[in-house]
Amino acid sequence: MPLIKSISGIRGTIGGEPGDNLTPVEIVKFSAAFGSFIINQNQNSKTKIVVGRDSRVSGEMVKNLIVGTLLSQGISIIDLGMASTPTVEMAVVSQGAQGGIIITASHNPQGWNALKLLGGNGEFLSAAEGAEILNLAEQNNQSYVAEDEIGFYVFQPYLEWDHINKINALPLIDVEVIKNRDFKIVIDGINSIGGKAVPHLLESFGLTKEILLNCSLDGKFAHKPEPLAENLTEIMEIVKKEKADLGIVVDPDVDRLAFIDENGEMFGEEYTLVAIADYILENFDTLNTLHPGQYSKASVSNLSSSRALKDIIEKHGGVYEAAAVGEVNVVTKMKELKAVIGGEGNGGVIFPELHYGRDALVGISLFLTMLAKSGKKVSELRKTLPEYFMVKDKIELTPEAPLQQILENIKLEYKSEKITDIDGVKIDWVDSWVHLRASNTEPIVRIYSEAKTKTEAQTKVDELKAKILAYIK
Repeated sequence: MPLIKSISGIRGTIGGEPGDNLTPVEIVKFSAAFGSFIINQNQNSKTKIVVGRDSRVSGEMVKNLIVGTLLSQGISIIDLGMASTPTVEMAVVSQGAQGGIIITASHNPQGWNALKLLGGNGEFLSAAEGAEILNLAEQNNQSYVAEDEIGFYVFQPYLEWDHINKINALPLIDVEVIKNRDFKIVIDGINSIGGKAVPHLLESFGLTKEILLNCSLDGKFAHKPEPLAENLTEIMEIVKKEKADLGIVVDPDVDRLAFIDENGEMFGEEYTLVAIADYILENFDTLNTLHPGQYSKASVSNLSSSRALKDIIEKHGGVYEAAAVGEVNVVTKMKELKAVIGGEGNGGVIFPELHYGRDALVGISLFLTMLAKSGKKVSELRKTLPEYFMVKDKIELTPEAPLQQILENIKLEYKSEKITDIDGVKIDWVDSWVHLRASNTEPIVRIYSEAKTKTEAQTKVDELKAKILAYIK
């Protein structure tokens, strides 16, 4: 599998030949390039980088290669061990580091791993910064320091609690009301970091009726990592059997979040952000009183996210805008609008009151506060939100597939409709839409559609899928 290099990071499958996979040669080359980038950005100060990883089997090996490379460049390391993506992001800031590396392939299956790169603000690098690092990697002429200049190494596995304590201190999180509701919750940690981080979070709320599912840290994923209904049949059955109040599902690095209602049905990963945005906008005045003018009644999600978010924001008299897919694109637009809430429809919640990064832990905390205060069941809460149905599909690409020409052909075919082409091609009708785009993380083209009925959404996907396949042939 070829290496995939994008604003989301550098990822690939472990093993194989250099240049074609994420091998030790590639790991050292890209780590050194990132190290040189950080040194160049901070020439008048000593540099340190925070490193954390999910529980993938290859994670420790990849981490050791990265740490050794950076130390040899004179960069000091704060190693969080196994830590969630949002914990690493926050640790970069709290530890005064100049950058961070998260070793995770996120929702990709076993066999994959990746280096996700952060700047000194704990946020993902811009496209221009990413391009600079790729250029440094291709030059492959980094320099290394003498023995007496090697960086120092610190193992600091407890900063997850700093992250949790900062969540608990947020003005829109009510720990006492969550504790008093005494929720019974099933947690699916997919045998990765969520199996540690989510129970710790619920423990901080004083909740004790947890049922742990796939919460070992051995990295042997119990099901496909993407939090979609077809991958979550086990937790859906257990929530219903145990008469739990809800189920919580996270991806391997805990930046995506999905809920299961008390009937064992999917709340809908698209509706994680929608529900939380409704709660945030209802309490906008609280934040505005604390931080006058810091935030606006605005929200941002990417082009592939549900139209329900736009409906919710406009219900509260706010402004909604869409960004290209990719966390860095959403964050850039959020800052531009001073948006109070944003994220991605894949279950990624970005709450800038805490930090500018997708964070399942803060998402869980906001959702449980909202649920506890409402007195409703999860299924009842879902019924208060706008109703849309989304269908997600994909087509595997071959290297020779003329994707750009295919997208141009699609644009011409649907030129009478509203077309957005800042990221692939999105076609908007009055009550539905289809978005086609090449994945940043896999060799596929994604096809997402949303409509007022599932049949209509599926029909749109089938129609566009048939056209793409015909063009490929």
